[in-house]
Amino acid sequence: MEENQFKVLLAEDDKNLGTILSSYLNAKGFNTSLCINGQEAFDLYKKDRFDFCIIDVMMPVKDGFTLAREIRMIDKKIPILFLTAKSMQEDKIRGFELGADDYITKPFSMEELLLRMRAIIRRAAESKLPDPNKIYYELGKLSFDYNRQILKTPKEEFKLTSKETELLKMLCDNINEVLDRSIALKKIWQDDSYFNARSMDVYVTKLRKYLKADPNLELINVHGIGFKLVVNL
Repeated sequence: MEENQFKVLLAEDDKNLGTILSSYLNAKGFNTSLCINGQEAFDLYKKDRFDFCIIDVMMPVKDGFTLAREIRMIDKKIPILFLTAKSMQEDKIRGFELGADDYITKPFSMEELLLRMRAIIRRAAESKLPDPNKIYYELGKLSFDYNRQILKTPKEEFKLTSKETELLKMLCDNINEVLDRSIALKKIWQDDSYFNARSMDVYVTKLRKYLKADPNLELINVHGIGFKLVVNL
């Protein structure tokens, strides 16, 4: 997300400082909303969507720690940067326990604030990048974690066997397309003998039973060729 798309909630009871900070951040491309107490900030937060919170610790009506705790009850991941006139270690520890991403002590330079914000935004963006070693599939209402060999339905969680896992992965990699029976047998069972084919049929039946948790999923036989995992949108 570009900075000019970021909506920043700024909670600062010092109107002069708040106005200066808001003007500076807007000039840097952030869409900033200023509130002068914690309650006003929380009311606005509930009404609008924000991507970043800058919260002064010492505020009237509702202090910054309380505001941060209430915001965290709604959104566990939104970045929070605390502003404080104190440098007490206890306050910093409390802030981080509440899920703060960083702390800056007054007085501070605008450049330092901007650098800290950008560092937090960069870390948040990196944390959302997919792990290249993790293979994960969303199948309608179901989810399939290949690495952990777990298939989750809205009501249950199934620990799959190694062969179930490999077979489901091949079906997912060929979703809405026919998976050739012979190719699957050679890859998972090492050969396409009659007995291995019967074994695979048993695993297909088991997978079909799991997938019934979502009526929009179908694991169908394609006569003489193989199987197809169909997702009906």
